[in-house]
Amino acid sequence: MFHYIKGNVTMKYEGGVVIEANGIGYEINVPDNSPVYLKDSQDTVLVYTAMIVREDDVSIYGFMDKESLGLFRKLMTVSGVGAKAAMALLSAMPVSELKKAILFEDAVSLTKANGIGKKTAQRIVLELKDKVGTMGGLTEISEHTPVGGSKMEAADGLIALGYSKSEAMEFLAQITEEDLTAEEYIKRALRKIAR
Repeated sequence: MFHYIKGNVTMKYEGGVVIEANGIGYEINVPDNSPVYLKDSQDTVLVYTAMIVREDDVSIYGFMDKESLGLFRKLMTVSGVGAKAAMALLSAMPVSELKKAILFEDAVSLTKANGIGKKTAQRIVLELKDKVGTMGGLTEISEHTPVGGSKMEAADGLIALGYSKSEAMEFLAQITEEDLTAEEYIKRALRKIAR
């Protein structure tokens, strides 16, 4: 098992890169939105890795930070989510947005990833909702997450205006005042968005 690989990017291809370290070229699958793609061949990169061994394949998956690697591993604990599906999710949106979508039960945003259907997205939300809140400071946001009443009506209103469920929930979580009407919550959320 490799914890990380440090070397020069010598080749780029769809879904991955080749990093040369000590004369060996490691083929590493990386998310499509990875900063590794932006590196020049002279630049030295450090990529945190997960090696997946299957009966007919050995693959290395690489990430620029430990947080992404941790989320990749958590995603693969969900029944029906393998390395390719986890990589598709990490390619579809930044890690922070992916964690918010799970925390705020926004299965619709998860289905934007290739190969992730509605049932798989719902399973990911169900199995990981309590686990992603402890990763990367999302517990503070989750404590102020709207759970009922006019805040939930406001969330529905923001969704109707075109925001995703996770965006609406994040904006409303920032409003600490209580006992406002749904209309007042929406107005305050839109002011925060406009800033």
